[in-house]
Amino acid sequence: MNWILVAIGGAAGSLARYGVARLWPAAPGGWPVPTLTVNLLGSFAIGLLYIYIAARGGSPDNARLFWMTGVLGGFTTYSAFALESALLGFSATGIAYVAITLAGCLVAAILGMKIGAVLVA
Repeated sequence: MNWILVAIGGAAGSLARYGVARLWPAAPGGWPVPTLTVNLLGSFAIGLLYIYIAARGGSPDNARLFWMTGVLGGFTTYSAFALESALLGFSATGIAYVAITLAGCLVAAILGMKIGAVLVA
């Protein structure tokens, strides 16, 4: 049963990521805005959901597997981030993209956790 939750959530998250890329395509060699956007949103959402699911008690495994592993795992994309970073290389744009993504995703996850803590309090 667990794999079904992950599969359905992953399909939904991947379709959402595909939708973002279709609505907001990145120019080749340009700033990868769609990937940065989904990774920042996903990092915020996983922080928020982590706190919410932990506060609910009971049986959080199904919610965690569906939302965090499935939906957000399918929505966010480390592999595209890695490829785009490699393509940008050690240029000022490439270094800025890596730094902003890493720091931004960490801050987004922490912010999601802080807001989640306020919402469940």
